[in-house]
Amino acid sequence: MSDMNVARSMRIVNVSSVPHRSPFRYPGGKTWLVPYARCWLRSLTPSAVELVEPFAGGASIGLTAVFENLADRATLVELDADIAAVWQTILNGHAEKLAEDVSRFEMSRGAVTALLACPPHSLYERAFATLVRNRVQRGGILAPGASLMKDGERGRGVSSRWYPETLRRRILAIAAMKRRITFVHGDGVDFLRRNAQRRDVAWFIDPPYTVAGRRLYTHSTIDHEELFQVASTLAGGFLITYDNTPEIRFLAARYRFDTTEVAMKNTHHARMAELLVGRNLDWVRAEQASPASGQFVLQIPPG
Repeated sequence: MSDMNVARSMRIVNVSSVPHRSPFRYPGGKTWLVPYARCWLRSLTPSAVELVEPFAGGASIGLTAVFENLADRATLVELDADIAAVWQTILNGHAEKLAEDVSRFEMSRGAVTALLACPPHSLYERAFATLVRNRVQRGGILAPGASLMKDGERGRGVSSRWYPETLRRRILAIAAMKRRITFVHGDGVDFLRRNAQRRDVAWFIDPPYTVAGRRLYTHSTIDHEELFQVASTLAGGFLITYDNTPEIRFLAARYRFDTTEVAMKNTHHARMAELLVGRNLDWVRAEQASPASGQFVLQIPPG
């Protein structure tokens, strides 16, 4: 059965049972992929000591690896200065203040407008404004030009995705794991290249989408062929996720990587197939062929 037929034949189920660890509501976020990531990490021999996300974003997979003891530690690498400010604030000793300020913030369109109109004067202010902006802009998009939600869910406007107590708990939970999490503000491809010979690392590589990246991310332009070339030199195991395009399939074939499609639904409930790329994805096909394979076709929930 072809990858596309596999994706079409599998039923969509809800992923509400997957724990949400990230404070971000991130476009292209990978909470829906967590069951696959668990299987991938468990399939590695020897087991990875460290899980690295060179395009961390909301870091759902890195956080899962640490919280579920699928790796001893995680390293998150992110180029975007706004997203970096949030991770640096949580991991560098200011998580409690951030959590309390989130809890106390009186959400309204006026309060949001006033907050975002003031340029941040510190890393902390940048982090707080980024978290708010991530929750009140359409789709969680942080790229320049993104607009505030209008009606939102059930007419709640900018409050639709503002769950202060949930965010507070997530921030504090991540901070409690900070000894096992390292954050690097830098370029993901460069980090891959400089650490390619490490055998104790598993790489979860989730680069910007080739088609929608410009609309979704501040840093959306990367050399995809360069990324594949660098991936071909990695000593450790890796899993790459991409939008399913002819360009990416061509590059995967050129570097003799294995590919398979996984079914998902986006936030607009459109059925899609995302592409997984790795050296050997037999573990995916084994799960898809099992009687319980329906659990691996996932629907993205709000939040």
